[in-house]
Amino acid sequence: MKTLEAKLEYTFQDISLLEHALTHSSYANESHGRYTSNERLEFLGDSVLGMVVADHLFRTCGDMPEGDLTRTRAALVREENLVEVAHKLDLGAYLRLGKGEELCGGRQRPSIQADAVEAVLAAVYLDGGIGSVRRIIHRFILDNAVLATKTQDYKTALQEIVQRRPGSEIVYELVSESGPDHCRVFVMEVSVNGEVVGRGEGHSKKAAEQMAAKAAIEQLNR
Repeated sequence: MKTLEAKLEYTFQDISLLEHALTHSSYANESHGRYTSNERLEFLGDSVLGMVVADHLFRTCGDMPEGDLTRTRAALVREENLVEVAHKLDLGAYLRLGKGEELCGGRQRPSIQADAVEAVLAAVYLDGGIGSVRRIIHRFILDNAVLATKTQDYKTALQEIVQRRPGSEIVYELVSESGPDHCRVFVMEVSVNGEVVGRGEGHSKKAAEQMAAKAAIEQLNR
């Protein structure tokens, strides 16, 4: 926990809040009531994150209409960006997972990592208030130039690249899907003129397509 606190640049007054934020439902279920899952914290963290991002956009984008504000906020808090935050924190290494989820690769599952980020934000909010969580959100999302570039629509960006080559065709194909109904993981491949140029994983088919398009862009730009 001390290592994770150092990465967050925040020291908890009540470290049990952070431990709670890292407790997946699979671990809580196997504990037979000894522990509570991070789902309620995830719910709160989602709202706190949305509010901080909305407040930032409202104050800094004075000429942006409501529709664009909504789309920009959605892009900034999307699962892919939260997974990037989880990777930066190496959050998967700290998760408390049930044995089954552990064996199924839960530590690397994007949806679990993204949910844990939201839960950790809620834990910081409850422990230190809005100022503390706002600083973390700014550092890892709003002020991070690398993440900011990832809020674009990768499918549209890929389409624009491919259109420079007349006659080229983009096809997305579902490769696999796994996991329980409430936590499906989809793997999509994208091909250009029959050649696979990218593969991506996501909690929905649309998210997986976006990640496949991102991988394709990186491949085509090499």
